Amino acid sequence: MSAVTKELKRQAIEEFRANENDTGSSAVQIAILTKRINHLTEHMRVHKKDYASRRGLLRLVSQRRSLLDYVRRHDPQAYIDLITRLGIRK
Repeated sequence: MSAVTKELKRQAIEEFRANENDTGSSAVQIAILTKRINHLTEHMRVHKKDYASRRGLLRLVSQRRSLLDYVRRHDPQAYIDLITRLGIRK
């Protein structure tokens, strides 16, 4: 299975988009990154010594953190709603 299939990506876009043409807003990007992070986390539970995937996972987490910080600075309520919907910690 690929990292995040087109179907999972499409679901994330449809669930978090602000309007019909929204495919790249911060919320959508964070949702897609969260799906990728969850997938890699499961992979790492099985393959504990896969250091290349670990590095990629840490990069994705850092990227998502940066986007979350951006959302928090510009719209604190949207930030709270987003982390609640995605089920991630602050």
